[in-house]
Amino acid sequence: MATKQLAKQLGFIRRRSLALASDVHPKPKSNQLYAYIIVIDFESTCWNDGKKHYTQEIIEFPAVLLNTSNGQIESEFHTYVQPQEHPFLSVFCTELTGIKQSQVDAGVPLMICLSQFSRWIRHLQQEKNIAFVSDASKPSNPETNVCAFVTWSDWDLGVCLQYERRRKQLRKPDILNGWIDLRATYKLFYRRRPKGLNGALQDLGIEFSGREHSGLDDARNTAHLAWRMICDGCVMKITKSLNRLHEFIPLKSGDEPGECDSSLHFCEPFSDGL
Repeated sequence: MATKQLAKQLGFIRRRSLALASDVHPKPKSNQLYAYIIVIDFESTCWNDGKKHYTQEIIEFPAVLLNTSNGQIESEFHTYVQPQEHPFLSVFCTELTGIKQSQVDAGVPLMICLSQFSRWIRHLQQEKNIAFVSDASKPSNPETNVCAFVTWSDWDLGVCLQYERRRKQLRKPDILNGWIDLRATYKLFYRRRPKGLNGALQDLGIEFSGREHSGLDDARNTAHLAWRMICDGCVMKITKSLNRLHEFIPLKSGDEPGECDSSLHFCEPFSDGL
């Protein structure tokens, strides 16, 4: 008893209790197929004037890398993109996204953005030994950290980027041909339809952080939602593929600046004949 009282007086017990409390973190309840996920959430040109605008262009390209073993965001990619078909943002677009005309004017064309994104991916591969594979295949090296892309719905990669790169005849990294639709995954796992990203967060008692319809803030919040789902036992799986996925991404270098890195692929050569 004397020893315990002395320990209390010296503060040892209290310090230990505080240390234990601060070390409490949620732990995943299931083994994940992917060591990392990259969350993407584009913002694009938009209007609310009653006219038909058939061509939306990406104006914000964010991506965040989430470690599925500890819930930490370990890297981010972010850039504003110059719209070229409709170079001037509508008032509605600026008010909705918070993106200013000066920000897109100082941005880069989508071709350059995709090249910068490819370099970021190569850096992650080198730094964290990341590879992109399908659910059915495994890398030959057991130390490889398997990674997949995550979006909130199929719109970002299945519609927005897909149609814009076709119109502008741009190559994109083939690794963007498959992804996890977190909205569909949420609906299947929790057996309820989410009312948007913010509604899904609120349903789980998570407060949205930042500004809604900011691409980077939306991507971060989607990553937080994915982590909560992982902790609840949800296993992330590819839900959409634009072509057959069958092998892991090779790591190559020496690509010319300003070109989209077509060597970044994990599937067969992309075909426009969908």
